[in-house]
Amino acid sequence: MARTLTLTKHHGLGNDFLVLLDLDGRHRLDAALARALCDRHRGVGADGLIRVGAGFDGAEVTMELFNADGSRAETSGNGLRCLAQAVLDAGVAAGPSLAVLTGAGRRTLTARATADPAVVEVSVDMGPAVVGPDQPQATADRGMRTVDMGNPHLVLWGPSFATEDVVGLGPQVQAHHPGGVNVEFVTVGPGPDALTVRVWERGVGETQACGTGACAAAAAAHAWGLVGATVTVHQPGGAATVEVGPASVVLTGPAQRVARVEVEVPGP
Repeated sequence: MARTLTLTKHHGLGNDFLVLLDLDGRHRLDAALARALCDRHRGVGADGLIRVGAGFDGAEVTMELFNADGSRAETSGNGLRCLAQAVLDAGVAAGPSLAVLTGAGRRTLTARATADPAVVEVSVDMGPAVVGPDQPQATADRGMRTVDMGNPHLVLWGPSFATEDVVGLGPQVQAHHPGGVNVEFVTVGPGPDALTVRVWERGVGETQACGTGACAAAAAAHAWGLVGATVTVHQPGGAATVEVGPASVVLTGPAQRVARVEVEVPGP
């Protein structure tokens, strides 16, 4: 027996997600299904799968997030923007503000229309960034700090990572962090208050962009005194803006609707 899931696909700066609206809780998702749907050759293809459930505790909806390898993730900045577009498109919430309960706590989003009807700009209050001290490996021209954005990050700062083997280094670094870690490779510039970042995401690999990774990079660089409080973070998929505040970090960037997909999956 098979069932049909109706999904929408969105991306935030190339970091793409499949979104399932399941407010009545009829659909069960698991690691195997997430891997099958996110497979870029045998499935629909995505960096992650998001189930949107009914809200509680002051949130209008909840977010359940699977990485492409089927593992669970606490939260995602780009995923939250994609979720917001899916929820507002479906009329589940009136907007422009939306409260979402994630595995890292409640997050508040504000969406704004753009000239392109398929694109919205979304600002997300990502909560506090907890920046750790310099790691022992740090030198005068290379830094390393952990950052907790509700999910774990390790930020590496250096002169240039343009030719670094991020795909090879990511798993090596993660091996030293039980439970996994997202790794940001950060260079200052181009221009003032700007960073260039490549990200290796646990459960996915190198991605075109990472929202929590952009926040972690900006928070660590701000703590190092390399940038101010408002930072333009350039990633392979495009640029986002991060505002580093004493109590929370705000991420602003686009979400783009790609497709509506119906797919048959096993189960009643």
